[in-house]
Amino acid sequence: MMVWSGVLLLVMGLLFFLAGSLGLLRFPDVFSRLHAVTKADTLGLGFIVLGLALLEPNWQRFLLMLLIWGLVMLSGTISCQLLGQYGRDQQADYKEPAE
Repeated sequence: MMVWSGVLLLVMGLLFFLAGSLGLLRFPDVFSRLHAVTKADTLGLGFIVLGLALLEPNWQRFLLMLLIWGLVMLSGTISCQLLGQYGRDQQADYKEPAE
C-alpha cells in the first residue's frame, strides 16, 4: 500500500510540473507565467518529496529531501518576487509606438 501511495504522489508531482510547464508556454503575460511556475515548483516538488519519503526507509534522507524542498521554495519565492517587480517596472515604462 505504501508503494502505491508513493507512486501516486510521484505521478501527481509530475503532473503539476507538466501543468506548470504548459502554463509557462501558454499564458499571455509574465505574471500568469510566474504564477504557473511557482505553483509547479511548490506543489510539484512537494508531492515528489512526499512520494519519495514513502518509498525511502531512511529517515535521514527524508530530512535531506525536506531541506532541499525548503531551499527550493525559498529561492523560488525570492526569484519570482524579483522577476515580478522587474515585469511590473517594464510594464510601467512601456509606451505605445507613435504612428
